Amino acid sequence: MRLIKLSEVLNITGLSRATVYRFMAKDEFPKSVSLGANSVAWVEGEVEDWILVKATARDAN
Repeated sequence: MRLIKLSEVLNITGLSRATVYRFMAKDEFPKSVSLGANSVAWVEGEVEDWILVKATARDAN
């Protein structure tokens, strides 16, 4: 399991910071993991799964 920082999440998803946090608030994006007082990261596999779901939904239409 690998944890990735926000900059990498933004890079691989193409989303903005605001959009990531907006989707998280609506339970539409994987939650971050607290690494300490001022640091969070995301589980890479969960972000990749989210991308796969989006691609699968696109192909279903």
